[in-house]
Amino acid sequence: MQTRIRLSDLIPAEFNVEAVHDAAGAIVVVASGRALECRCPHCGTLSRRVHSRYPRMLADLPCAGRRLELNLTVRRFVCNAGNCRRKIFAERFGDDVIRPMARRTARLDCLVRHLALALGGRPAARFADRLGFPVSNDTLLRTVRRYDRPAPIPPNVIGIDDWAWRRNHRYGTIICDLERRRAIALLPDREQATAEAWLIQQHQIEIVARDRGGGYAQAVSRALPHANQVADRWHLMENASHAFLDAVRKSMRQVRVAIGTATVNPKLLTAAERLQYEGYLRREEANAVIGGFVADGVSIKEIVRRTGHSRKLVRSVVRGQRTDIFRVRQTSLEPHLPWLEAQWDAGLRNGAELWRQLRLAGFGGSLRVVTEWATRRRRAEKAESGLGHSPAARTVVRLMTLERNNLTKAQTMTVAAIEERLPDLVEARDVVESFHDMLRRKSSGDLEAWIERAAKSLVASFANGVIRDRAAIQNAITSKWSNGQTEGQITKLKLIKRQMYGRGKLDLLEARIVGVP
Repeated sequence: MQTRIRLSDLIPAEFNVEAVHDAAGAIVVVASGRALECRCPHCGTLSRRVHSRYPRMLADLPCAGRRLELNLTVRRFVCNAGNCRRKIFAERFGDDVIRPMARRTARLDCLVRHLALALGGRPAARFADRLGFPVSNDTLLRTVRRYDRPAPIPPNVIGIDDWAWRRNHRYGTIICDLERRRAIALLPDREQATAEAWLIQQHQIEIVARDRGGGYAQAVSRALPHANQVADRWHLMENASHAFLDAVRKSMRQVRVAIGTATVNPKLLTAAERLQYEGYLRREEANAVIGGFVADGVSIKEIVRRTGHSRKLVRSVVRGQRTDIFRVRQTSLEPHLPWLEAQWDAGLRNGAELWRQLRLAGFGGSLRVVTEWATRRRRAEKAESGLGHSPAARTVVRLMTLERNNLTKAQTMTVAAIEERLPDLVEARDVVESFHDMLRRKSSGDLEAWIERAAKSLVASFANGVIRDRAAIQNAITSKWSNGQTEGQITKLKLIKRQMYGRGKLDLLEARIVGVP
């Protein structure tokens, strides 16, 4: 059975098609309203008296890849109500067909809005031109801002975190509905008062997942005292690992003595390492000056004024965090180091030959990377006492936390020397590992015993933070909720912000991340 499709079936049902003709790159449809009467928008009285007519040009959905222009003849009616202030009014078709004073039909306007929500300004304008309904980037953004977003369903479980307008300068706040896995609000800053003002209007919230920052914790405590706070598990594990890194940094002098590298031989260093060693010597002079002031009881503010150093630098010296000699960075050779060590022990010590064989195995680095590794390895063997220089604090942490089966012979000897001479550092490592294991196994009953043990170790400052935030951390161990979904929404927000080259204001960002259904 054949079905005939008329052009009148392709345009809104409220119109009668009077004529169709081609124009330059477009299909022009001449139409008029089908209703015999119209209701006055002011008083609501029905009227059949036509006063006059005027043309109205509208853009509609494209047809067969061509633009479709709707040449609509609109009638003006006379209002029959004697007490109505509006004597003449234009024909109305409804907001679901054509909005008053619009240049596009409602269905095309909806498509333009969703295209702008998905792509933004210029990308959406280029794509719309290809689809057959060209609009400017400013029109797309105005369309997004014009529509009111429906109020979200009141959430019961939320996640709250900050995001960067500009890193280290300006931050905002994002709030997510963790049950429905979507963002529901963006706040212009991360001030406690701003978050509290939003939360105080949401009395139905029962659970709040957050990071370990104090601002959001106080805002939730004041606005929603009945709500359970859940500390983010990823941040807890990261904070614990960082606490062990701080403990290692404070113990680097003892570490260098333990592994026999307290004295560095500059003749065995590469050019880059020699520059780092000279910088270390300069830092040691500044550290000695600051340490003398600290020993005399001078305040940090006064030390900053006398020395001219920044407050951050002085604090790091006081905490013992500026004792690394060499900066060890991750290199492209890391996955291939076991193979290189095996070949070196087997007698293959030509850097160029090692590089050629690595290339066959898929290594994409340059020849210089391998030859510099071979040079450092050769110089280390010439050193009279063990290593040519001590590893950085991060390297010590990595070596102490890796499985022994994943370490080379030299690395195993280094870890064994540290563990023999520094039992307090070994205790700190075990404390951190037990905290990680407690989070993974969700064994909340071990928290009190862990706090007692950690308070006597080198990570006591982290333990003090756990004590202050004990309830939220207890919930983090037992609860299924976490702030991971919020972190994912922040990643999406950053993508959208960068697509707009960082120029989107808060309303546009909120429309694109919150307003998308």
